[in-house]
Amino acid sequence: FIKDWITWGAGPRASQYLILASKTRAVIHGRYTPNIDDVKFAMLPVLRHRIITNFSAEADGIKSTDVIEKLSKEI
Repeated sequence: FIKDWITWGAGPRASQYLILASKTRAVIHGRYTPNIDDVKFAMLPVLRHRIITNFSAEADGIKSTDVIEKLSKEI
């Protein structure tokens, strides 16, 4: 579904900030390492403005937030 809906994806800095946000959330919750829930929580704020949908997705009413939510359910 990613190739069908995305024109421009997240770059290397997005993965760096996703890791940083996940680690930060883990520390806030008293853990030393992040888990998958921390990553899923950080996905939307980190990736929302970095993923650009294509015309096909826009025609179907699919936004970048929809793609991120579907992706988080897949992992």
